[in-house]
This record gives sequence, C-alpha cells and structure tokens, in this order.
Amino acid sequence: MCGRTACTLAPDELSRASKYRDRGGRRRRPQWRDGDSEKYRPSYNKSPQSHSPVLLSRKHFDKEAPVDECVLAAMRWGLVPAWFRENDPKKMQYSTSNCRSESLLEKKSYKDPLLKGQRCVILADGFYEWRREKEKQPFFIYFPQSQVQGSLEATKGQMVGTSCQDAQNQESKEETPAQAEEEEKDGEWTGWRLLTIAGLFDSWTPPGGGEALYTYTVITVNASPSLQSIHDRMPAVLDGEEEVRRWLDFGEVRSLDALKLLQSKDTLTFHPVSSFVNNSRNNSPECLQPLEPGIKKEPRPSASSTMMMSWLHSTTPGKRKVPEEDTKDKDPLGGAKDEHGKPSKEAGLLQKWLLPNSENNKRAKNT
Repeated sequence: MCGRTACTLAPDELSRASKYRDRGGRRRRPQWRDGDSEKYRPSYNKSPQSHSPVLLSRKHFDKEAPVDECVLAAMRWGLVPAWFRENDPKKMQYSTSNCRSESLLEKKSYKDPLLKGQRCVILADGFYEWRREKEKQPFFIYFPQSQVQGSLEATKGQMVGTSCQDAQNQESKEETPAQAEEEEKDGEWTGWRLLTIAGLFDSWTPPGGGEALYTYTVITVNASPSLQSIHDRMPAVLDGEEEVRRWLDFGEVRSLDALKLLQSKDTLTFHPVSSFVNNSRNNSPECLQPLEPGIKKEPRPSASSTMMMSWLHSTTPGKRKVPEEDTKDKDPLGGAKDEHGKPSKEAGLLQKWLLPNSENNKRAKNT
C-alpha cells in the first residue's frame, strides 16, 4: 500500500521538474491548471485527504486540447466516484487512497474512470512505508539520485546518455525560435528526480450542485524483490518519460494496453527514518532524515543531516516553523513567501540535503 508521501518542491519547481515529451518528441513544460497551484502545499509528510500534484492530459479539462498535451493539477488524495450520492465525501465507508492493479476491472469505483481514460501520474519526492516489526520501522523510498538530475526522461536514477543527446539535437532543429528561447530560459531541471506513480482520478459534484472535486487513487502492485522485506505491496511506478507518456495518452493507448505498464519494478532505493514521521501532523525535514542502523528512537546526526541543519540555519535567519498544511500566510516548508505570495526557492530542501555535492551543501559545509 501507499499511505504517506513527501512532495517538497514549490509549484514553479514542480513544473520545471516534470517536463515531458509529447508524441512528436518535443520537450514540453506543463503549466498548472488555473488556480491549482494555490491549492497545492509542499509537505514532507502528505497523507490521504491532502492535495497532491498530478500530471494528466489537458484534454480532460479542455476538449479542444491535444490529448498528448499535459497539465499539472492539485487533486485530493482518496478517489470519490462520480456516482457517489452523499453530500459529504467524508461519508464514504471504505478507503480509496489505494487500488490494487489486479482488481481495477472488478470494482466500479475504479473500472469506470479506467475505461474513460482518466489516468494520471502522481508526483512525489518519494513515499513512506512501514516494515512490520514489534515496533514498526518507517522507510523513505524514492528513485536513486545521480549528482545531476534531468526531468522525467531520466531513467533508473541516471541521466540518459548519447541516445538522449541525439534526440535533443534533432529536436532543436524542429523547434521555433520562441520555443528554443523558452527552453533556454527554463534550463534543465537539475534537482531531485521526482517519483512518478500511476493513478486514476475522478470528478465528483455534490448532488445539490457546486464546484467539482477532483480526487485520485494510487495504483499498487506486488512489491519488487528489493522492497519485499518492508512490505508486500508498492505503488505502480512509471520509470522514464516513455512510460509516463503512454500512461497519460489515453487517445493512443487503450485502457487494457495501459494496464501492461503496471509492473513491479526493482528500480527504487530507500533508507530508514525516525518514527517522527508516524504522526501525520509532523511536517519538517526530520521526516526524511536517514536513521542510523540500530538506532530506533532518535536519528544520530550524520554528515548529511548535520550539513542540512547547517544549511537551514545559515540560509534562513530567525524562526523556521513548519505550519499546518492548510496555513495560507506562510510557506509550508517554513520559509517566507516572496512578494507575489509564492513559496520561496528554499522549498527544494530535499535535493539540497541528500545530494551531497550540491552547491547549497557546499555552502553549508563552509559555514
């Protein structure tokens, strides 16, 4: 199962980190659906009922849009079927935060959106899972990270080599000057490689009328060999741009063919973390801090954690308090917002901490 995730990037950073290729191989940066960037709140500890960023075809919102054009949206975790007839979605009597890939065609809640092509990709830094022991041990699970990351095209934690460069060279010949200028301005994403998880979404409107509520569910599969010691299930991970493209392109890839992408993949890495993350109200870098082997209660300060704390103190003077996820006048990561009310660039703390050779870590080390 998957009951807790982390997604710490600011809205603009998420847009840069989730660049994709359309059917023609062109590099595209997805924009946020109107108003949705304000609904999303970065968090080290996301649980069901919170809003998370998802990538999906713009055609779901605009019938005139190409099916291979993607958009970012903030959706609530826990699918509410379109046919649900209660006035309050909280009255649902069963959990829909996860759905098993094996039973997608057996349960109406998931079969309907699947056959309608309502497929999405949940974006996260990683997810948490608990090993079943006398005292449950939490782990943070994510894509392996190389020192310089690309966007969704990076496969198995490494930058794509010569073949990718050839494709980019070919693409540059096809781009208009305006497109090339925009690409140069944005630059390549060199931060944390996002985890891309297959999901389904639905749109529910209260019986009495009102604004549509968009919600999603995480699809799970049998755990890969490397994760079986932690749990017997894992999210259905989409590894690389092509898998992401095929999962989202419901015009080219039929539902039954898309199901073939839902496989156990032995491409993730993990580290143990403190039980601090067990409480979903806790929302700070401590949720992600690696726990030294044999230390059950408190994480031992390691070189990376010491470096991160040094960076936090040197970069942000004064108080750094992590508010609740629905706090609107502060950045959920504890930093102040900029003059436009957007989270500051300090939101990408995960990369600055766990990638030891990043510029920010170097700065912290020298303080």
